[in-house]
Amino acid sequence: MTRGRSPRERLEEIQAVLEEMISRDPRTVILVEGMRDRGALTILGVGGEMVQVQSSDGVFGIAERLAKEGKSAVIMTDWDRKGGQLSRLLRSALEANAVPYDDALRQRLVIVARQDIKDVQSLPSLYSRLVQEVQARDR
Repeated sequence: MTRGRSPRERLEEIQAVLEEMISRDPRTVILVEGMRDRGALTILGVGGEMVQVQSSDGVFGIAERLAKEGKSAVIMTDWDRKGGQLSRLLRSALEANAVPYDDALRQRLVIVARQDIKDVQSLPSLYSRLVQEVQARDR
């Protein structure tokens, strides 16, 4: 849990996860639920290909396309119940199509952010709040 983590430690962990997403292999696609999630990650500096799972060809269609294109994926769904179910569906579809994927980054965000937010689209506000808390403590 995050109870023992200071705002600085939480901010550093979020920054580390974002950095891994930013510096990922260009053939790795980030799978998000919707447009707002994509926007939030973009605001935080994450670029490259992002696929909105909600508005695409469905979970298996996405997995098949990634397999055909020789790409891998980062699963970045929300950590509410719906996001958890979607994450499990994506893992199954990606495994069935032999698409390498990373869901550890999502899990790290869940651990550090769950007490405050439940979705990817809220990351920028949590991030800026933690930055402000850390700056206030440093004064």
